[in-house]
Amino acid sequence: MTQLATPLAPPRPLGVVAATGWPDYALLDSGHGRKLERYGRVTVVRPEEQAMWRPSLSEAAWEKADAVFSGDTDEDGPGRWRTRGPLSESWEMGYGAAKAICRFTSFRHVGIFPEQRAHWDWADERIRAAGRPLKVLNLFGYTGLASLLAAAAGARVTHVDASKKAVAWARENQAASGLGELPIRWIVDDAMKFTAREARRDSLYDGVILDPPKFGRGPNNEPWHLFEALPEMMRLVRAVLAPEASFVILTAYAIRASALAFERLAAEALDGLGGTLEAGELALVEDNGRLLPTSHYVRWAGR
Repeated sequence: MTQLATPLAPPRPLGVVAATGWPDYALLDSGHGRKLERYGRVTVVRPEEQAMWRPSLSEAAWEKADAVFSGDTDEDGPGRWRTRGPLSESWEMGYGAAKAICRFTSFRHVGIFPEQRAHWDWADERIRAAGRPLKVLNLFGYTGLASLLAAAAGARVTHVDASKKAVAWARENQAASGLGELPIRWIVDDAMKFTAREARRDSLYDGVILDPPKFGRGPNNEPWHLFEALPEMMRLVRAVLAPEASFVILTAYAIRASALAFERLAAEALDGLGGTLEAGELALVEDNGRLLPTSHYVRWAGR
């Protein structure tokens, strides 16, 4: 870990944080550029370029999947689903206090990123151990599982996403979870512009979660390019951190980058705050114990 109370430390070995399955989710197998997963009662096959090894299960086991995604294999490219039989358009799964409504989207996702369980649990521990209600800002919050779980742990959450559809989906998840009384502000806005306004207003947060896409557009068609915009985004994150802030979580699914690059950027943005910084790869644990890498991560923990 890099100690931030002193000048920037030289690079340290990067780590791996692995998320295991739970009753409503399992990574059943992976290989040959695909992954076989179970979300609640539905099994799906989706592209996974990093799964370069051989599958451990038979092809017959894969053919039993309820739905297979085909089409563009790029994370941001459109595609379609082929189902093995009649399936409802949506179904529920859960984690902890939260419920998620899953759907087949044209971008190969179903509304939940299970590898984020590692961050959900880590944030939950930080929030519960704080001894006071933390203010948490969730940027690029998508369908809201991180926001719901943070609020259920005792935080006051501001959830920001540029997509009206995503925020509406997050509100559906809140209703499905029976957590309508939790203190969550659901905001449709450009993450960069919103955080800049919060900085000007001296509106500070004890924790920040951000999971930016490689490319996206704001509600007014503002372009977002990860490698161009993230340095300024991290400077704004620093600007809205309270003096006694507890944590920052950054996840990046940009495969052509290095986890070390994101660690160096975060170390520069958060230098002088004290606490510790860790970085590495986020992975899912298959039923057979094999690890499937999914993204890079950086986590900062205050004192």
